[in-house]
Amino acid sequence: MDITKWDKLFSMLENSQMRENMLLQFVAQYGGACGVAVETAGRRMSMQMEARLRESMEHLRQDQSTAAGKSAGNSGNSHQETLLQQLITAVRTQASRLIKLENSCLSNPGPVTPPEAKGGNLQQDVASAEMLDALVTELAKTRAVLEIALKSARQRHLPAGCETALLFPMRSRRIFSSVTPDLPLSLSSFTVCLWAKPVSISNRTVLFSYGTKRNPYEIQLILSGTRALFTVGGEAHLVEGRGVVRGGIWTHICGAWSSEQGIASLWADGHRVAFTPGVAEGHVLPNGGSLQLGQEKNGGGVSGGSGGSGSEMPGFEGGFDAKLAFIGKITGVNMWDRVLTEEEISQLALQDGEGCEQRGNVIGWGLTEIVPHGGAQFIN
Repeated sequence: MDITKWDKLFSMLENSQMRENMLLQFVAQYGGACGVAVETAGRRMSMQMEARLRESMEHLRQDQSTAAGKSAGNSGNSHQETLLQQLITAVRTQASRLIKLENSCLSNPGPVTPPEAKGGNLQQDVASAEMLDALVTELAKTRAVLEIALKSARQRHLPAGCETALLFPMRSRRIFSSVTPDLPLSLSSFTVCLWAKPVSISNRTVLFSYGTKRNPYEIQLILSGTRALFTVGGEAHLVEGRGVVRGGIWTHICGAWSSEQGIASLWADGHRVAFTPGVAEGHVLPNGGSLQLGQEKNGGGVSGGSGGSGSEMPGFEGGFDAKLAFIGKITGVNMWDRVLTEEEISQLALQDGEGCEQRGNVIGWGLTEIVPHGGAQFIN
């Protein structure tokens, strides 16, 4: 289900609250002298709200029925449908209370009421105010239900319009994904970006790694606790961003580097979180190394070809360390042979955007060959 549908629901509920405030002002100004038009508007509002919510839930059911991996998502779908049913119940409750309030207004004779009836009118005004307070409270509860459903939907669905992701189910030296770039990696500048949703982060967890037998650490994009780290040409200079990653949450991470002045920068969710000059200044990445996701090759194995397809499985196993393995999901992996602008990176990092459609010319998600090994697999 598109996240924009949830935004429409929020807008609809905010409009409902605004109309309730208008009704409250009307009661205060005219002492309850409501007309048939107010009742009609209230009924129409409640009917429109319920109809739109039913339509949204039907779209959700259709999306879920056509999605892959039905068995894995059954429990999540049931939970989301329950939340929407609760939302519809809450809207019906609001509609009922609005009707009662409007009937109360209609039964009030307004400013022509004789003085002896003022006591009864005052009681009606108090009751009307209490009803409005209850409506506001109910609306707040409904909004809370929507926020929970929205958060749940965002975490179950892939970000940035991505249709697939790589799943790394456990920490193992046999579980990784090898990447064959579309261009040689003899680069003097680049930007690499990806979405990551870690389940567990150790002191050193590898997201993206490129290296040769001579230097296994040509490019490193790694996690450590809540930190993200990026380096080029070795680990003499680590570009570090603190407090940018959390377990169970999708985070967009980019590392950019230029050989000129050795400018390296690290980005998290579209914001530059670290910037360091003098990183591998004048260096050119060597071609012919191995590029992998979810692991790093420590030099003990056999080097792959120009992209490191990883066909020499025994050599790869010998060069991997289970302690460094990534656990979780990765999607939207892209690499360019240039430094992207701030605007370009910000657009890629929009969770509700279409960043997955902006593919790199060195690595393009969905176009470049990526081969899962061990228990790693593509999921929808």
